[in-house]
Amino acid sequence: MEFTFTYSTPIGSIQMTANEVAITRLTWIISKEIEKSTMECETALMKEAYIQLIQYFRGIRTSFSIPLAPSGTPFQQKVWQALLQIPYGQTRSYQQIAETIGHPKAYRAVGMANHQNPIGIFIPCHRVVGKNGSLTGFSGGIHLKQWLLTLEKGEKYAD
Repeated sequence: MEFTFTYSTPIGSIQMTANEVAITRLTWIISKEIEKSTMECETALMKEAYIQLIQYFRGIRTSFSIPLAPSGTPFQQKVWQALLQIPYGQTRSYQQIAETIGHPKAYRAVGMANHQNPIGIFIPCHRVVGKNGSLTGFSGGIHLKQWLLTLEKGEKYAD
């Protein structure tokens, strides 16, 4: 069984989903549509994940220590594991991730896997940039990606 709970954060409302043992999804709520297929209930795990997320937003946490269980293909899982290895405050290109997972020509597939990441921030897909360092697509929008990268550099973000 999965549970969801909606939280208010500095980046807007998010909906967190978890099963009995791990966080399975983090969704930015852009509209009033909220996932209704799961029970709305805050679990102890979700509460701990939210505390860690707020610490991250305040710049006092650089890594997370909660169990994650993203659902995806074996290739996606490989990409997401590589994303977890990108240090706080650093970025990698899609090409570098493709090379890391042993598929140097699969940078477009890495981009698709990155796009399908169901647990953004916890699995730091925002740390992946274009080969030339340009900011590319992000489920929360480029504005949010820039905000997160600026936060991780210890700088103040100016709109």
